[in-house]
Amino acid sequence: MTLCKVIGTLVATQKNEHLKSQKMLIVQPIDLDGKLIGRDLIALDSVDAGVGDTVLVNQEGQGAAQVLKDKKAPVHSVIVAVVDGMDIRE
Repeated sequence: MTLCKVIGTLVATQKNEHLKSQKMLIVQPIDLDGKLIGRDLIALDSVDAGVGDTVLVNQEGQGAAQVLKDKKAPVHSVIVAVVDGMDIRE
């Protein structure tokens, strides 16, 4: 799983039939200090996340299929949690 920040939404007028009821969000990986790192991703939202939320993203097709309960959905990344807080101890 990857820690990410939701930076936008994606609207598509035409979608695969397995994705018609799904919201797509644009997320960017962040480090533990909240700095944006890496490349933007498009992830399906399974937890009602929104722009500005810190989220956990599962980036694995089989895991995404399990979360969505749809083995035919063409999905690689899915948001599985909204992070309310972190406690990092060194």
